[in-house]
Amino acid sequence: MKYLLLSFTILINFSILSQNNSIAAGERLIFNASYNISGILTDIAQVKMETSEVRTSKNVLLRLKCTATTFKKWDNFFKIRDLYESYVSPKTLTPYLYKRDISEGGYYKFMQYKYNHKQNIIQSLKKKKRKDGSIWDENKSIKIGPSSKDLIATLYHIRNLDIHKASPGDQQDFKIIFDNKEQTISLKYLGKETISTNIGSKSCYKLSVSIKGTDVLKGKNDNLLWLTADQNKIPVYAKFKIPVGNGELKIISASGLKYN
Repeated sequence: MKYLLLSFTILINFSILSQNNSIAAGERLIFNASYNISGILTDIAQVKMETSEVRTSKNVLLRLKCTATTFKKWDNFFKIRDLYESYVSPKTLTPYLYKRDISEGGYYKFMQYKYNHKQNIIQSLKKKKRKDGSIWDENKSIKIGPSSKDLIATLYHIRNLDIHKASPGDQQDFKIIFDNKEQTISLKYLGKETISTNIGSKSCYKLSVSIKGTDVLKGKNDNLLWLTADQNKIPVYAKFKIPVGNGELKIISASGLKYN
């Protein structure tokens, strides 16, 4: 799941807006995730992306939630129950808290980041399961760059970018924080393309992604993402190639969008 989300999340940064103009509470996007099994792309899991308002004693936050669940017939083969969520400012999408709780084929990990933006530090908590079933904890204070964000905050953040101002071939590097490490991402805008989706024919921004210093994503222009070329900029299709194979994400439904 982490490779799927990396390929899905590592996007574009040509012109960052300071305000959230595209994301509203109550949005719900559902995708089918497919993987190449014996040469055939096979639907193996459902991915949901949902937003909701959360009130604390001091603030109102926007909860960005992403879950991945294998379809029941695949649970005996490789059961996935993953949760990723980021709590952000509704106005700027600045993240304050990030949680990742994954269970994949018997492997378990929990990650939590608490952001201190004044000092550019995250307080990280990691939990993993030992072979005997017991859980061990690790706490760290990690210095990050002023623009570094977690996976989920990044995914929603790019939907507020001025992609329409980019020209085909424009490319830029930026950073995300994943597994307590900053990753340098290289993005390229390839142009507009109209594609057929389950929610209709959509004019889209087509993006290519690669990660510097790692082979998490394979090939050249083999990891691609299509965002609708409208005010919502929702992801509708993605293709990824990783060390253990290749796959796709296709949107199934979209509701609660800010703009109709």
